[in-house]
Amino acid sequence: MKHYRKELWFDVPSRRAFINITDHVETCLRESGIKEGLLLCNAMHITASVFINDNEAGLHHDFERFLERLAPEKPYDQYRHNTYEDNADAHLKRTVMGREVVVAITGGALDFGPWEQIFYGEFDGRRRKRILVKIMGE
Repeated sequence: MKHYRKELWFDVPSRRAFINITDHVETCLRESGIKEGLLLCNAMHITASVFINDNEAGLHHDFERFLERLAPEKPYDQYRHNTYEDNADAHLKRTVMGREVVVAITGGALDFGPWEQIFYGEFDGRRRKRILVKIMGE
């Protein structure tokens, strides 16, 4: 069985963003040479997420509004975690959106359903963050 590991680094200038990383992940798959197996892609930061959904701007706006209603950024003092930081809402948003995705690899391609894409969700940006791509198979 072959193994492949790569870290993808992102600088997100805003506090929150949704970034389509499908092309980056597909590049990793090509580099791996693996044709059949599984791909794991996960955020390496507790205030970020990796998830699969549709690449549609209106939907991403809806995610932002939904998450902000569930865990509003301000006022900062509404969260006990915010004694030394101001990112409790980012931790909660990440919990809702999830940490990672696992995608089947079939015939050297990501085995997606219609419209599926991989996204990095940033909820406490303005600094360098990374994503892990791990691929195993033949």
